Amino acid sequence: MSETTITRADLAEAVYQEVGLSRNESAQLLETVLDEISTALIKDEVVKISSFGSFSVRQKGQRIGRNPKTGDEVPILPRKVLVFRPSQVLKARINA
Repeated sequence: MSETTITRADLAEAVYQEVGLSRNESAQLLETVLDEISTALIKDEVVKISSFGSFSVRQKGQRIGRNPKTGDEVPILPRKVLVFRPSQVLKARINA
């Protein structure tokens, strides 16, 4: 299975091809959508995109980890992590 990466430019080009906006308008639309998603996640809101999935931010507590090189125990500080849960529709499309 070959691995390819989709970039912002690729997404903007896809909007341009599908919607018919100018390339600049398509890029601006994509930036606006990404900014809205980012802003919501920064505010700890859940972003649900129908038939795609949901993004949320989860707080992870402090825990003890191990340095794999030395074996020393090291505290891992509390932090926020981004979580994506795909919808059943997306899972079915991927596995089809």
